[in-house]
Amino acid sequence: MKAPADFRILNYCIGLAFAAYAPAADFEGQTVATGLKGGYQVIAVDVNGDRKTDLIGLASGQPDLVWYENPSWQPHVLARGVNRMINLAARDVDGDGIPEIVLASDFANEPKGSRGTVSVLTHTGDPRQPWRLREIDQLTTSHRLRWADVEGNGRPVAVNAPLAGARAAAPEYRDHVPLVFYRPGTWTRETIGSENEGVTHGIFVADWNGDRRDDILTASFSGLHVYSLGKGGAWKRIEIAKGAPAAWPKSGASDLAVGRLGRARYVTAIEPWHGNMVTVYEKQGKEWRRQVIDEAIDQGHTIHTADLDGDGRDEVITGWRAGGGGVAVYRKPKKGPWLREVLEQKTMAASGCAVADLDGDARPDIACIGSATQNLRVYWNRSARRGR
Repeated sequence: MKAPADFRILNYCIGLAFAAYAPAADFEGQTVATGLKGGYQVIAVDVNGDRKTDLIGLASGQPDLVWYENPSWQPHVLARGVNRMINLAARDVDGDGIPEIVLASDFANEPKGSRGTVSVLTHTGDPRQPWRLREIDQLTTSHRLRWADVEGNGRPVAVNAPLAGARAAAPEYRDHVPLVFYRPGTWTRETIGSENEGVTHGIFVADWNGDRRDDILTASFSGLHVYSLGKGGAWKRIEIAKGAPAAWPKSGASDLAVGRLGRARYVTAIEPWHGNMVTVYEKQGKEWRRQVIDEAIDQGHTIHTADLDGDGRDEVITGWRAGGGGVAVYRKPKKGPWLREVLEQKTMAASGCAVADLDGDARPDIACIGSATQNLRVYWNRSARRGR
C-alpha cells in the first residue's frame, strides 16, 4: 500500500537530517601524537626535502616546536625554549628544498600583555636537528602568519596579521588592526593596511582578482575583506561581505577560506569570532549572498576547502574547540542543501587543521591538532573518486 503523502514527506525529512549529521565513513583516523598542551596549529609541508609531506605541530603550552616525519611520524625538535607560540608559516623561498619558517610567539589575547615576537627558523644542514632561530620583529599580538607572492614575481613575502591593535582591550577591542609583511633577507616590516577594526582572527591567501598576484583575505569584526597590491605599489582594501549581522563585538567573522563548486567560486567563514556558525557566500550579481549551513559548532576555530572526492566541487572542512570539540566536512551536492558529515567529536578539540595529500594517493587527507584534547590526528581519505 502506498504511504500517505504527508508520511512520505516526513520520512524524507528524517532521512535528510540523518544524512546531514551522519559520521563520515570515507575517513580513517590515526593518532600521530598526544600530550600536546595547548595544541593550536598544524602545518603540512615537506620539512626535510624527501618529497613526503610532513606535519609541524605547534602547541602554545609547550616550549618546543616539533615536526613529525612522514610516514613513521617520528618527532623531531625544530626549536626549544620558545614562549607562547601561536602561529607559523613554512615555505621554501631560497630553493634548497627545505622550507624557511616564520614563527609568532610571546602571544596573549590582551594586547598590553602580548609582546608579539616574530622569528625566522632556518635549518643548519640536517633538518632533523634543531634549527637556527632569529628574531626579526616585535608587533603586539602577532597572531596569523602566511607566505604570499603579493607581487607575482615568484618571491613570496611573510604576511603577519596581529589579532588586535595595540590600544585594544576586551571585550570591545576597539582599535584598528595592522596588517604587515616581511621580505626574506632584509626582514624589514612593511605595512599593508590598518583599516580592519576589533579582532582580526583569520587570513587566507589567494589570487582573488585573477592578476597572478596573491591577495590577502581577512576575517575581522569589520567583516570579510580582501587586500590587493596594485601595479603602482599601493594596497587597496575591498569589502566582500559584512559577516554576522549581530552588534559589535559579535559582528563580522572569525576565519575564512575560498572554494569552488565547479566553475563558481564561494567564500566560507566561521562567524562570529570563535563562533557557532559556518557560513557560505555565493556571488549573485554584484552581491555575495550569505547562507548559514551550520550553527551547532562550539568555538569554531579552523576552516578549509578542498575537493576531497574528486568531483570538481570543494568541500568545507571545519573544526571547533569547545563542548569536547569536533571536526566536520560539509558537502554540496548538485541539487539540495549542504550536508554535514562528522569526522570526530568529543575526542578532537580542533584548534587547527591542515589539508594535504599525505600518502601520495592523489586524495587530500586532513590533519588536526586539539587544544583541550592535546592530540594530533590524521584522517586518511578513503573516499571513492566521484564523477565530475
